[in-house]
Amino acid sequence: MTDQPEEFDLLVVGGGKAGKTLSMDAARSGRRVAMVERSMIGGSCINVACIPTKALVTSARAARQLRHAAALGVAVEGGRVDLDLLRAHKEDVVEGMVAANRQQFLESGLHLVMGEARFVGPRTVRVSLADGDERLLRGSDMVINLGTRPYLPSVPGLAEAEVLTSDTLLHLQRLPARLVVLGGGTVGVEFAQMFAFFGSAVTVIEGGPRLLAREDPDVGDAVTRIFQDDGIDVRTGVTVARVDRDADGTVRVTLDDGSLLTGDDLLVAVGRAPVTDGLGLDVAGVRLNDRGFILVDEYLRTTAERTWAAGDVAGTPQFTHASLDDYRIIRANLAGEQRSTAGRLIPYTVFTTPELARVGLTETEAREAGYDVLVAHLPVAAIPRARTLRQTEGRWKAVIDADTDRILGVALLGAESGEVITAVQLAMLAGMPWTTLRDAIITHPTMTEGLNLLFASLQPRPVR
Repeated sequence: MTDQPEEFDLLVVGGGKAGKTLSMDAARSGRRVAMVERSMIGGSCINVACIPTKALVTSARAARQLRHAAALGVAVEGGRVDLDLLRAHKEDVVEGMVAANRQQFLESGLHLVMGEARFVGPRTVRVSLADGDERLLRGSDMVINLGTRPYLPSVPGLAEAEVLTSDTLLHLQRLPARLVVLGGGTVGVEFAQMFAFFGSAVTVIEGGPRLLAREDPDVGDAVTRIFQDDGIDVRTGVTVARVDRDADGTVRVTLDDGSLLTGDDLLVAVGRAPVTDGLGLDVAGVRLNDRGFILVDEYLRTTAERTWAAGDVAGTPQFTHASLDDYRIIRANLAGEQRSTAGRLIPYTVFTTPELARVGLTETEAREAGYDVLVAHLPVAAIPRARTLRQTEGRWKAVIDADTDRILGVALLGAESGEVITAVQLAMLAGMPWTTLRDAIITHPTMTEGLNLLFASLQPRPVR
């Protein structure tokens, strides 16, 4: 390797959703583009996050459906979860998408560089390759898309106890008879319920008063009740004081109230930390906040000239679809347009069974912001499609600005809610009043038809 860097129009460090999409887009337009990726073709979503976990959610739901098949008039005997088949299903989905991404990279004309990057100057990285060689790369423009990794808290004994994370659990070396899950957020609840459906005895530990603490109390409490009905032991309002792994492999979890939990494995799912330590970002002029995330403005510009950051590492909400919008913003700004993150309406779905789909403000947030609100509630059992599915668990909730009749947010806990949420999001983006969804002619019987019923439960306030 020479001391003269290879020059590119655009240098992207990290191949997550924003980084890879921008790289291919720029390369197809004729720019000379290099994208550096440490290890995962396609980024974490495809390899260790959204795609493999949702593939396994599908398997878990199938296992649950088989156990309740008699209610649908289907007699099933001898159904069991086969670990080898489960692993094959997950790997087939992942490998197919990785292969598709690799082919798209090649066809776009970008320079894919697999290796570990370290920043050595403004818009310049030195990349350590797998064969021991190095490459020095510099871009006229740079985008940093480094991502995050599972966070391990400083709990005595935790580092020595060979605990699982959302990444390592996906290797599926065994199905634990007893699984303890530390963390009642999105990742924790998805894995907890998944393994309960696979047949594990699951205990969830959450330091807050309920699961999914950022949701309204009634929503989080509803999810907790569903988990308890599924046989999951939910411990809230407690924290872990110590973790030990015995010689026979048993994990012992001591709680701050003095109680002891035992299991075959402990999954730690208490958040994610940015991948920024020790990479020399300060040399590149890129500043971090006190949590290690890259500081950006509303245009996703960092503190370094002609350098942007995208995705989780830039503090963007940790969803692939949010990272994709980061790509749109940076693409526009590179083209001399102005597009920002201000006012983005980002939906999300927690893939429990039933699903929790959310967009906009919670009731708590709306009241704290000073809105005069109307609140609509609907039991999912009232939706005809839910009855035909025999999936009547859950409740839907909508929060309305009483002064403007605009929808401020919804929380849809019920079957197929992740598909329904887009209809509400579009109504909110269009500034439609809630009465539009009350009166829309929606196909019967579908879960989306429940929006008619949800908003019909509201009574408009008299005109003053």
